[in-house]
Amino acid sequence: MSKRAAFYVRVSTTAGQTVENQLRDLHAVAERSGWDVIHIFADEGISGKHGRDKRPAFDAMMKAITRREIDIVASWSVCRIGRSLQHLVGFLAEINASHVDLYLHQQSIDTSTPAGRALFGMLGVFSELERSLIAERVKSGLNRAREAGKHCGRPKLEPAKVQTVEKLLTQGLSIDAIAKKARVGVGSVCRIKARMKQAA
Repeated sequence: MSKRAAFYVRVSTTAGQTVENQLRDLHAVAERSGWDVIHIFADEGISGKHGRDKRPAFDAMMKAITRREIDIVASWSVCRIGRSLQHLVGFLAEINASHVDLYLHQQSIDTSTPAGRALFGMLGVFSELERSLIAERVKSGLNRAREAGKHCGRPKLEPAKVQTVEKLLTQGLSIDAIAKKARVGVGSVCRIKARMKQAA
């Protein structure tokens, strides 16, 4: 009896990215393996760091797994499923509880084997480590820039705009009205208002 397979594909942005390459590879594997592809779930323009609540296709796939419609989930790579270790481990535990296997094409992992399950866990660890290292590099780069006297974050408002906002605030206009009139963000108006209160 052939396995009932579901493909899960995802791209983080729709700008110049499609799921077609992922699907082509997965269809080739399904044909070789004799799987019966009954579902294709695709999240396009959604980051892998998001949970199930922000990934509609992923959520639909999990519901299909709960209904026992699927025997194996096939995805192009571990990073298509998720990027946090907690999410990956939770996902594997959930599909295992429903007796559903996982195939990851790029890593050649098949969790129907003990070795495949162990390797999947290790990949999750490395995926989270990579994210932590990237975050650390960004933080380090910002610190170096600050030490060199460079301004990081939002650009400061021009003094003339600050004066305009302060003047409009003294006239009793609403924050939204001031933001529109001075052509600045609502947050900037709130910060100037708070600063004026402290100075008063």
